[in-house]
Amino acid sequence: MRSLINIYVLTCIFTFTLWNNIQPTVEDEFIANYSSSLLTNVPKNIPVCTQVLDLSHNRISGLTISEFINLSDLQVLNLSHNLIAVFDFSVFIFNENLEYLDLSHNNISKVSCLTLAYLRHLDLSFNKFSALPICQEFGNMFHLEYLGLSATMIRTSDFRYIKHLQLHTVFLNLGNFSLYEPHSLTVLTTRNLHIAFAANQNFIFSLLYDGMSTSENLKIVNLRYTLSYKDFPSPSLMLLKKIKTTTLILDAVDLQWAIILQIFMLIWYSPVEHLIVRNLTFRGPLEELTEYAFLPLLSSVEKLISLEGSMKALTLEHVRNKVYYFNQEILYRQFSEMNIANLTIADAYMPHMLCPNRTSSFQYLNFSHNALTDELFQNCGTLGDLKLLILQKNKFESLLKVSFMTSRMKSLKYLDMSNNLLRHDGAGVQCQWAESLAELDLSSNQLVDAVFECLPVNVKKLSLHNNQISHVPSRVAELKSLEELNLASNRLADLPGCSGFTSLQFLNVEMNSILTPSADFFQSCPRVRELQAGHNPFKCSCELQAFIRFLLVTALLLTLLLVAVVAFLCIYLDVPWYMRMTWQWTQTKRRAWHNRPADQEAVLQFHAFISYSERDSPWVKNELIPNLERGEGCVQLCQHERNFIPGKSIVENIINCIEKSYRSIFVLSPNFVQSEWCHYELYFAHHKLFSENSNSLILILLEPIPPYLIPARYHKLKALMAKRTYMEWPKERSKRALFWANLRAAISINLPISSEANE
Repeated sequence: MRSLINIYVLTCIFTFTLWNNIQPTVEDEFIANYSSSLLTNVPKNIPVCTQVLDLSHNRISGLTISEFINLSDLQVLNLSHNLIAVFDFSVFIFNENLEYLDLSHNNISKVSCLTLAYLRHLDLSFNKFSALPICQEFGNMFHLEYLGLSATMIRTSDFRYIKHLQLHTVFLNLGNFSLYEPHSLTVLTTRNLHIAFAANQNFIFSLLYDGMSTSENLKIVNLRYTLSYKDFPSPSLMLLKKIKTTTLILDAVDLQWAIILQIFMLIWYSPVEHLIVRNLTFRGPLEELTEYAFLPLLSSVEKLISLEGSMKALTLEHVRNKVYYFNQEILYRQFSEMNIANLTIADAYMPHMLCPNRTSSFQYLNFSHNALTDELFQNCGTLGDLKLLILQKNKFESLLKVSFMTSRMKSLKYLDMSNNLLRHDGAGVQCQWAESLAELDLSSNQLVDAVFECLPVNVKKLSLHNNQISHVPSRVAELKSLEELNLASNRLADLPGCSGFTSLQFLNVEMNSILTPSADFFQSCPRVRELQAGHNPFKCSCELQAFIRFLLVTALLLTLLLVAVVAFLCIYLDVPWYMRMTWQWTQTKRRAWHNRPADQEAVLQFHAFISYSERDSPWVKNELIPNLERGEGCVQLCQHERNFIPGKSIVENIINCIEKSYRSIFVLSPNFVQSEWCHYELYFAHHKLFSENSNSLILILLEPIPPYLIPARYHKLKALMAKRTYMEWPKERSKRALFWANLRAAISINLPISSEANE
């Protein structure tokens, strides 16, 4: 069944994609793309309905009002990467819907301001401003969420006009930066702050400290400091009380190791929870970074990292070490003893990592793309809380030692050992895996058939993709929990059996050497729901024909089963009846629309339409109609015996009467649920209730209806009786006056006077 449904879903997706490729989408009519077109001016033939206009990567040097005056629907405008030198906001005075404006990467050095009230995104970064181009009018852009700026200096007064705005993101491009007045950034109110320096200038560290006191999420690109670490300004302890940043991203960092340690000490004491450092280069000079020179700093850090702080995750990616002569074990010890949950050190040429001295709080370790070997974490019993371990792209060789490495990791659930040099010769020594290990990735190694002698017994997902496996041995340790097995890109000549994988549901054997798959595969693998076997050199043979025939028979049986289930549901839920009623409703509405005179509008003619069983007509004629149509404030009722129009079908008469009535009264009794026409009337009245969002139904319970008497098709009646309040006909005469008063109040309305009444 699941395979058949997958086929149907894929067919629908393919049809939808094909239709989208053939039919132009509505959005295309509102998008005009002129990027990279060597334009020197804004085109004059832009469609007036354009909402998104891309003029980026051209040679436009100036803008005028006349070029945008007709684009009243314009919402998004991209003018980045042009040659604009002077910009006047009044160019867009007639574009009141403009929300997104990108003027980055131009030559703008001067702006003339005007409030663009609905602007949400404004980017003026990577231009030639000396001071921040923040006009007084910016303070009136109360919808502004993103603001991109560039300058060569920042002063305390620069942000005074926008300090009251609640910004989401501020981006500062500070190329050739020369001046920063301390505490200038702290005036801003923004959730995200992104600062980018030029790659060839020294970083001003007071910007880092002020940035951490300004926003929750701080990203700084190009931290470079070539002066001696002795000249580095140490942060004050008072700064810790002001820091707001919880996520700090430092990209393209080139600093001396002593400075890195000082920054790290500040961050560890701060509220920062996530620290991400990418493209890190740490250097000497060597004469100042001997072991004895920076040992006091390391000692401080060692005391620090053992304390419980706010930090939860540390990520170091693409690390380059320019310091060669110091004891690396001291460095590894600092990382292994960190009291955090997540640690990532990726692409750092790291050859080793020490086992923590005490029970570690690590739950996630990612040491991918390093130079780690089989000696990692051998006999290490302090990683009991570790759940995910990623060691891809390293230099591991022995699968046996990898199993020993995990044997004392009692909580380990996921292990990624892909893209290593792993082998297993099956020498008879039994592998010892963590019993909790449920997902194992051994893809892109040098494993052969013997790997099946060294696998964790409780594994559920196993990837052996891109190895050298030619056969799955019939006598392998039973992996009773294995549900997904990936054997793609190996050397298999036949489909594997499932004698050892009794729970297998997904199997991938793509890109192997399978010529003639055995026809008894499905008998040996009864639980497999998905088989991927493409890109194999299948050869037409009797075995392949039997395999295909089995597939076709399975698909046919599943199709018949699906058809039977759908048919049963249709009959049980009486779907044909509802489809027929919906069709009749649609046809009646269509005829009424075409036959109605142009100057005649449908008006209400009756207070209520009465629906009842013929067996309950004595009560309707002797009680209901006389009590409502007589006396003061008489009610006009629509009854089929006197108001149905001869010559029209019964269904059309029912629909017309319901539409001309303010309310529909249903007299419920055991007789009602046995009447086919009552069911029609209830269906159409219920349709009106939802199509017009009205409250037009009144239910009168003349006699109690046992639930078992209500047919299955009357599920609308069951729902209405469960959710809506109904009126019960009282047996005591003393209570009937109140009943009639409540009923009159429920249908009280002044009907419009029709032309027929006037005549």
